[in-house]
Amino acid sequence: MKPDIRPATAEDYETISEVLGQVDALHRDALPHVFRKPDGPARDPEYILAALADANTGLFVAEVAGQLVGVIHVVLRESPPVPIFVPRRYAVIDSLAVHEAHRGKGIGAALMATAEVWARAKGAGAVELHVWEFNASAVAFYERLGYDTLSRKMGRALSEGS
Repeated sequence: MKPDIRPATAEDYETISEVLGQVDALHRDALPHVFRKPDGPARDPEYILAALADANTGLFVAEVAGQLVGVIHVVLRESPPVPIFVPRRYAVIDSLAVHEAHRGKGIGAALMATAEVWARAKGAGAVELHVWEFNASAVAFYERLGYDTLSRKMGRALSEGS
């Protein structure tokens, strides 16, 4: 069944937070030294309300049979005013989450397509995103949509004596 995609509203808060919480759990399980379980909901109401109020932020939800099953959060950015960077406007996917019972049904792709249309309408020339290396299924998903790796973030834990 094809999802209905629409702009999120404040009334969607609880379900948005629930769906984001499912994806957050994947990250906590894979990288417990980076991600932790919050004491409350996955996102504070103020975080969602601020996204809804910001003209440079898009927050869209996917519904199937009237049930909210996915969310995408996209933000407009400008390149930094440093001479090496070409001045440009681009969009960044801050979050993409699909309810675990609805994954693999085209909902994520539909949300990404909506974010791309929104970004283009806002004058963005590209869409970028961050995906963690452990998340091979997400990497494969974005590659299927035509996304390429632009950079690699690396890290090393420090302990005494290292």
